[in-house]
Amino acid sequence: MADPAASNLEPMPLRVAGAQLNLVVGDIDGNERRIAEAMDWAEDEGADVLVLPELAIGGYPPEDLVLRNSYVEAGIDAVRRLARRSGRVTTVVGFVDHASPEPGDTSDAWQRRVANAAAVLHGGRLVGVYHKVLLPNYGVFDEDRYFVPGRDPDRLWDIAGVPAGVSICEDVWLPDGPPHLQARAGARVLLNINASPFHCGKATEREEMLSARARAAGAPLVYVNLVGGQDELVFDGASVVVTADGTVIHRSPQFAEDRFVVDVPLAGEEVVPGDITPLLDPIPEVYAALTTGLGDYVRKNGFNSVVLGLSGGIDSALTATIAADALGPENVWGVAMPSRYSSEHSVEDARALADNLGIRFDLIPMDDVFAAYLSTLEDVFEGREPDVTEENLQARIRGAILMALSNKFGHLVLATGNKSEMAVGYSTLYGDMVGGFAVIKDVFKTMVYRLAEWRNTQGKAIPQRTLDKPPSAELRPDQTDQDTLPPYELLDAILDRYIEDDMGVDEIVADGYDPAVVERVVRMVDASEYKRRQSAPGVKITVKAFGKDRRLPITNRFREKA
Repeated sequence: MADPAASNLEPMPLRVAGAQLNLVVGDIDGNERRIAEAMDWAEDEGADVLVLPELAIGGYPPEDLVLRNSYVEAGIDAVRRLARRSGRVTTVVGFVDHASPEPGDTSDAWQRRVANAAAVLHGGRLVGVYHKVLLPNYGVFDEDRYFVPGRDPDRLWDIAGVPAGVSICEDVWLPDGPPHLQARAGARVLLNINASPFHCGKATEREEMLSARARAAGAPLVYVNLVGGQDELVFDGASVVVTADGTVIHRSPQFAEDRFVVDVPLAGEEVVPGDITPLLDPIPEVYAALTTGLGDYVRKNGFNSVVLGLSGGIDSALTATIAADALGPENVWGVAMPSRYSSEHSVEDARALADNLGIRFDLIPMDDVFAAYLSTLEDVFEGREPDVTEENLQARIRGAILMALSNKFGHLVLATGNKSEMAVGYSTLYGDMVGGFAVIKDVFKTMVYRLAEWRNTQGKAIPQRTLDKPPSAELRPDQTDQDTLPPYELLDAILDRYIEDDMGVDEIVADGYDPAVVERVVRMVDASEYKRRQSAPGVKITVKAFGKDRRLPITNRFREKA
């Protein structure tokens, strides 16, 4: 490739291809095949450059896999093979590279240090490599734990006679990051490869930032994102091409793979907009994230089907509906397990839901098992009044039944608890928390209702009585959730401030909330950390999901008071 300084400076559009792919962490051979297919497609499309996601070769996030030299070498070997098959089109693709030692460092420690890298492939060879400079170390990101930052933030590449800057995800988020430096060095187009996880509203925030960066740089910006689910993370795609004045001329769909070709104007050419897929509204956006996350978790982990308990309540109803949409109704099995405290309408509502969705439904009464437990424990419990112990026994019996079905038939068990319950510990370890995946773990109860109501506008699914009746665990006579918890509208408002915004008790009270209620809710949240540590993973949809986003000690005596 020619030196950028010698590039043709005549205004000519750069034909950019992007491939927004759903890849699998660790599946280097499979990912390589997908990338090779995209390279062949880009050649057929007459593109000048093909842009692929961050760490596309080995998938994102690789976490401690990068500590294994065998993993790193396998990815580098794949890059070398892809380089040999590269042709006229320049390909920019993410992978894990060995880090270079700092000048004067002769120690052996660098031999096992790695970088988050982008390979530039062209004409049958690896032209060069860019190492990510800005390494995020907040929220779900641990890149400073794994990677060494790059030291060439303003390096340029000649692509079809155009000086181009290549950067990786976080590099573009800071106003004075590598893309800014590349533009100052003479880049006429900026290429940014990404694995940017989803949370509510992020796509809009991200796009506003990208437009600002393009305007500040005075250069068009091509942003290609990963798509699909990986454990608790979901990547929403929504790749964009932005002109030098900040105008979006292409947007890929959210939560779907996409290939696109855009003639990117460099200077003075007429702007020809490409496909601009509208961003989803907030509720359907969250629903799409949940179906994507569940579907990919099930399929990528080798399962074909799921089983879950259907109580007739809203949480299990929404979970079953998401599962049917994500996997197909033929791959979802709902099981009602009534006890002496279950109302007749609960079983009716569970059956109606299954009929609406077209999923398998079975009734497995568990009261005889519950009675056997009570009989077995009768002597040792003598003199003690019934309490939460007996309630939890019912939940644990149901969990055992579901796990038995999973073991016998190979289905993945879905836990059905929501974020409000998980926050305050209104859930039973080894009971309703049983499962391999907790679909709505990051969804507050009030959002559960909004999602259910929206889904019913897309086709009959959740029975109206399920939406209308007061939430209840039905573990004692006439029980409702509000016997134990504040009303969910109040509870979720406090939880949002305490968990999502990290507000202290005094700050929450200053927003107009009763000090006694705030202190009670905060105590419940703090006391339930041990339960959350034992919960199944679930789809992240908020800024502060339980798990990697929010890390607090289990043993913790710090208590806030109003």
